[in-house]
Amino acid sequence: MDPRPLTVIGETVADAFLPDRGLDPPLRLEVRPGGGPANTAVALARLGTPTRFLGRLSIGAFGRLLRRHLAESGVDVSGCVAAPQEATLAVATVGADGQAEYDFYARGTADWQWTREELAARVPDGAAVHTGSLALATDPGGPLIEEVLERARPHATVSIDPNVRPGIIAPAVYRERLPRWARLADVIRLSEDDLDALGLSLAEACDAWHASGVRLIVVTRGADGAVASLSGERVEVPGVPARVADTVGAGDAFMAALLHWLHHHALLGGRLEAVRPEQVRTALTFAAHVAAATVSVPGADPPRARDLEPSVLDLLRPPG
Repeated sequence: MDPRPLTVIGETVADAFLPDRGLDPPLRLEVRPGGGPANTAVALARLGTPTRFLGRLSIGAFGRLLRRHLAESGVDVSGCVAAPQEATLAVATVGADGQAEYDFYARGTADWQWTREELAARVPDGAAVHTGSLALATDPGGPLIEEVLERARPHATVSIDPNVRPGIIAPAVYRERLPRWARLADVIRLSEDDLDALGLSLAEACDAWHASGVRLIVVTRGADGAVASLSGERVEVPGVPARVADTVGAGDAFMAALLHWLHHHALLGGRLEAVRPEQVRTALTFAAHVAAATVSVPGADPPRARDLEPSVLDLLRPPG
């Protein structure tokens, strides 16, 4: 395995789940740590990848919860800002199919208030930099994170997960920024819902983003698995059967497992020129198993490597 760490930049979110019994007062919420990039960092560290998280963590109760969750999962939080603003809160309602719908309380919260000086003091120094979600699409911090990616790109693989949230940020904002992100990224991961919100087909996304230089594009399909395009060569894997508690954090865990597989095989650090389609197939299969383990428990609670079946860990072994 490549000894260099991966850096994840983005938001942490306090996910407050509504009770199954409805909205009868008094309303008691169950708060769990969340946030797309934070979920990815936690999943990476739990799988065994050295992971550094760069975020602005509130000094309030929710921020302390989120910081502890990251640290206890093995994530290096030494580069995080202790921010005076409130933490971002998402109130989640989980449907019978396990899908969650969110009401976000995010205006003026800590996650988006990066300054250029703060980020200049926290230069990513590892094999890859991963970001995305609301942090990359929200001002004033989003454009400053783009500058970090541009500085990191000469020595690191750049990974982006847009995690489109049309209820908070208009799809037009993502459509305007995605061409810039594609010029910076080596890997882009989206869900089918993301593509639908953007009004893009898989073919349209691949044509545009490969032309911009993205080597690997991955679209997750929930229970139906995933499809990837490696510079135009298509790879598909089926979903892994799972008993679904909810789908919170599944895409983030998938993304983390994909990066972990590439890192384990020392394939990060550049433009992914050495990656081959059969390696992508194995990496996607491993990621599908990690995502299935994540949906089997409530909230964004990805598995540790020791919790995975030996047959899943075998997917990390070199071929032959």
